[in-house]
Amino acid sequence: MDIVRTSLGKLLHDARLDGVMPVRVVRDLALRLNRTLGEPVCTSEELAKRQEAEARLARLRKESKKVEKIRVQAPVTIYFEKDRNQRELSRMEELLAAKGITFEKLDVTGDEATLAFVMREAKVKFDDLPIAFVAGDAVGPYPSLVAFDVSGKLDKALYGA
Repeated sequence: MDIVRTSLGKLLHDARLDGVMPVRVVRDLALRLNRTLGEPVCTSEELAKRQEAEARLARLRKESKKVEKIRVQAPVTIYFEKDRNQRELSRMEELLAAKGITFEKLDVTGDEATLAFVMREAKVKFDDLPIAFVAGDAVGPYPSLVAFDVSGKLDKALYGA
């Protein structure tokens, strides 16, 4: 079958009789039809390229390895005030460090806008700092963070479902 395909391809791509109008029109229509059908009629060089690509694809499919999913952690931020509730802040840091969670600490001392944002989002009072946020969602002070971790919601919030 390959011999027929390549012989027709050689004939189809031969431009010697392009000076004759009826031959040129029929050849042009045949080339368009061949292109529309996915070029089943081709030259021997093109057929060799296709067979080589098919063999390479089969080899790559056999060699394919399972791709491991990379778990990307959502950002964790602890908002705190400089000298307020340092014990709770250190306990939050220990909890997150023990679980291997990277986090960022942000001091809101003198930053009224950030302090107002934290208190509004976490629905807490000024005395409840430090507050933990996971992926932009307020978790709350240390007891809330512990409850969030124990319930399994922390892992879901960090790495998705």
